[in-house]
Amino acid sequence: MVARLVIAAPGSGHGKTTIAAGLMAALRARGIDVSGHKVGPDFIDPSYHALATGRPPRNLDPFLQSEELLVPLLLHGAGELAVIEGVMGLFDGALGTEGFASTAHVARLLDAPVVLVVDASAASRSVAATVLGFATYDPRVRLAGVILNKLGSQRHEDEIRAALAPTGIPVLGALRRTDDIHAPSRHLGLVPVAERAAESQRLLPKLAAWISEGVDLEAVVRVARGASRLSGQPWSPGVSWDGPRKVVAAAAGEAFTFRYTETVELLAAHGVDVVDLDPLRDKALPEGCAGLYFGGGFPEVHVEELSANVPLREEIAAAVHSGMPVVAECAGLLYLCRELDGQPMVGVLDAVARMTKRGALGYRRAVTPQPHLLGEAGDRVTGHEFHRTEVLPRHGKTPAWEWDGKAEGFATPTLHASYLHVHWAGHPSLARRFADAVHRHG
Repeated sequence: MVARLVIAAPGSGHGKTTIAAGLMAALRARGIDVSGHKVGPDFIDPSYHALATGRPPRNLDPFLQSEELLVPLLLHGAGELAVIEGVMGLFDGALGTEGFASTAHVARLLDAPVVLVVDASAASRSVAATVLGFATYDPRVRLAGVILNKLGSQRHEDEIRAALAPTGIPVLGALRRTDDIHAPSRHLGLVPVAERAAESQRLLPKLAAWISEGVDLEAVVRVARGASRLSGQPWSPGVSWDGPRKVVAAAAGEAFTFRYTETVELLAAHGVDVVDLDPLRDKALPEGCAGLYFGGGFPEVHVEELSANVPLREEIAAAVHSGMPVVAECAGLLYLCRELDGQPMVGVLDAVARMTKRGALGYRRAVTPQPHLLGEAGDRVTGHEFHRTEVLPRHGKTPAWEWDGKAEGFATPTLHASYLHVHWAGHPSLARRFADAVHRHG
């Protein structure tokens, strides 16, 4: 039995991440084995979940993973109690799909009760109308309670509680405005934990205390434990490797913070051990390295330091030219270009990258145009694009993917570099093909 609840909000900016991470930390402090899960392709919020729970971060996304995989993935990654943080507003999903992959969609698939976080700083009795609207909009979604955030005073709280009383929707928490708890943001959302690790560690006890003081944790646990029993089996990579193992170096550290946990688990099941590589500080690849994986992150923020690490850049370039298999997603794509914002990078892609004022954001359905490291011609994947950079040219002789009639990325039999993030649990053949190439090279 997995106790579970979804932390949702009317929209972005109401405090979902702060309150979700605070709940995780407060429940963990009470001895509960709590796990954190994020609706959607977000990488940054799960970094705060991992800090609060001590568990690997997890994502749940019907578009990237399929509806059928959500329960198995939850059962695989859940602790005694799973706190699932929503995305955007409760009913906001992929555009033009009537809410597919929304927080409400995930809550329905997991049969999980929803707790609505509401920023009450600019309203009083009107909060009750907002909450009632969310409670009745879709009867398939069970709104189990509300947490009021950014309250100004006891009188403010009392006014909202009185307005909510006739709705029958319980108030599970009431939190005052505070300047002591703040997660800084930048162009793609919050700043990842890896870039402010010491500060985040100091903040965690304050966050847990703030939640413990303002939220009825016993009531929250009762809501989570009131969820129905889920049927099905936990997700598994589906293979058991008993041969020689190989090592893949995966970009990590402050510049490369985005990596799905299941990607590492899938590679491990295929006999590949993932070892962290910090391109800001490490001067050489790990011993026995037979493959490279560069995930997402913010290389544009650390471009000068990345460029200054010449020994590592040169060793990576030599390894790629020797045929070492490499997969690069978004930030990794930028790092492999000749330059980023005028600074020299690894240089194995005949392209330059630069920051732009406009961003690219959204789900993508992509197809493999020609055979390459990760697929055969005609293979289809679902992925997600999220960046504020551009690469010129947009693609090489063999593009990595095509979507919406456009080619994108660079691919060869041993290299795959693209803006697209693909959740490999939803497309396990990618892990198998990459692992097979690593074993052949090693």
